[in-house]
Amino acid sequence: MPQMGESIAEGTLSKWLKKVGDTVKRDEPMFEISTDKVDAEIPAPTSGVLAEIIVVEGQTVEVLTVVARIETEQGASIAPSTGAPASSASAAVGPPPTAKATAAPAVPSHRSTAPSIVPVPAAPAAPGGNGLEDRLRTKSSPLVRKIAAEHGLEIAAMQGSGIQGRVTKRDIEQYIASGGAAAPARAQRTSMHAPAGAVQYGPAPEAWPGDKVEAMSKMRSLTSDHMIASRQTHAHVTSFFEIDLTRIARIRHEKRAAFEARTGQKLTFLPFIIKTVVETLKQHPVLNAAVSGTNIIYRKQYNVGIAVAVDWGLIVPVIKNADDLSLSGLAKSLNDLGDRARTKRLKPEEVQQATFTITNPGVFGSLMGTPIIPLGTSAILGLGAIEKRPKVMTGADGEDTIAIRTCAYFSLSFDHRIVDGSDADKFLAAVKKGLESFPDSAI
Repeated sequence: MPQMGESIAEGTLSKWLKKVGDTVKRDEPMFEISTDKVDAEIPAPTSGVLAEIIVVEGQTVEVLTVVARIETEQGASIAPSTGAPASSASAAVGPPPTAKATAAPAVPSHRSTAPSIVPVPAAPAAPGGNGLEDRLRTKSSPLVRKIAAEHGLEIAAMQGSGIQGRVTKRDIEQYIASGGAAAPARAQRTSMHAPAGAVQYGPAPEAWPGDKVEAMSKMRSLTSDHMIASRQTHAHVTSFFEIDLTRIARIRHEKRAAFEARTGQKLTFLPFIIKTVVETLKQHPVLNAAVSGTNIIYRKQYNVGIAVAVDWGLIVPVIKNADDLSLSGLAKSLNDLGDRARTKRLKPEEVQQATFTITNPGVFGSLMGTPIIPLGTSAILGLGAIEKRPKVMTGADGEDTIAIRTCAYFSLSFDHRIVDGSDADKFLAAVKKGLESFPDSAI
């Protein structure tokens, strides 16, 4: 299991793309993983024959765990896929050559026994508490967090058998089986994905005859966690503006063919919107800020997250330093990130450090919505469907007429802890003005 980023401590092997006995080539995708940052395809570290699969689909294991073995010598025997030892002429499918293989020893995925959890006194936190060791020890899978919440256990105060003392599913199940925790009363049963201490009122839903029950995917589980945490953290308020995009539509129509011939990139409405939003954020820095306790962090980078709907959920790749990019640069970054998000080729760092986010449900026909603010930011912009509408226009002679205009509703969800309604509305008004007077020379 490769270490896809410094803060990633585990991954779920979601799908094998090869089966035992298949020939694999170096850098050819072998399996797919889901982590708390990104879904990705993992390439083979060497050429050979897939001799043994150790970690099965759906299993969550620590980083650097050996998940399979590849026979690298022609004619070498293939071990059964039950975890039997492979021959000496095999290569372990684990971290890629660039991974920090010395960070921790490989952890066998079929450990016969696991130490039970030992509650330990909470030690004074180091400044920030954000070191790798802290993150590894307190990180846990959604399933482990669910079990811990249901039994009133605090994972951060426990010592498990994983890397840096992380608590695994086996650890927590053995601890509970040994009588280390008593399940709370049904009336205090916690929600499946709510943080520790949050209470789900009433009994949990139960399946009825004929219902289909399936476990959440890794991405869906994490999305659930993040959305609940955001609603409990941010003071959500949403403002709406209708914006006339007729000028943008005209510029795009007139220059689209030449632009695409020159750059090789598709020209949609979104690069115009991103360009305008970034310029407006410079004049309204609180919309590009984050809350840290009683402090406000005003970000000097303009990293725009773009929500991308994929078949297995939602992912938000980030255009870093968007203020440094031209319209063509934004179009290229947007198309590249979107394509790689849909083919599971994003890197963990490409879905992190957004300072402002844009979501575009309008592509599915939605007129407007109230999107949830991503954690660590203060606002998210939602784009409604772009469509032609009859509008009352005032001519040069002062007479009102009915005209056909290309319009869309823009919604801005903002964190009312630091963003007042006047701040949000001034920001949207400036975005409206910027788009309705967008200069032809910018393309």
